[in-house]
Amino acid sequence: MTKYLIQTNKTGTRHIEVDEHNLETLKKYSLLEDLADSNGIVGEDTLDKLKMNVRSILTSCPQEEAKDLLDLCSAIIYHDNMKAPGLKNLIKTYRNWMETKRLKEEQQPNE
Repeated sequence: MTKYLIQTNKTGTRHIEVDEHNLETLKKYSLLEDLADSNGIVGEDTLDKLKMNVRSILTSCPQEEAKDLLDLCSAIIYHDNMKAPGLKNLIKTYRNWMETKRLKEEQQPNE
């Protein structure tokens, strides 16, 4: 499984490891879709919005079905090092991962 290291602060001294399972969970719940406001700025309020969205999902579905989301919360979203720069880098990593995945799918011969 591919792992990505995202920088979570401006100085580059803190990082969080993100794996493909985490990225799949972000995709499954569309957590990063329309998260940033119209100007594209990712701030602490954007991180708070993500946390509120996750809480909302967790309260509306059975815990057994949301194990992947709980794992994502503990490993990434509520990690002590996660700040606005980390979320911005997570979004970049997610977009790059989605693009790479799309290109791989296009290269697969149609069966």
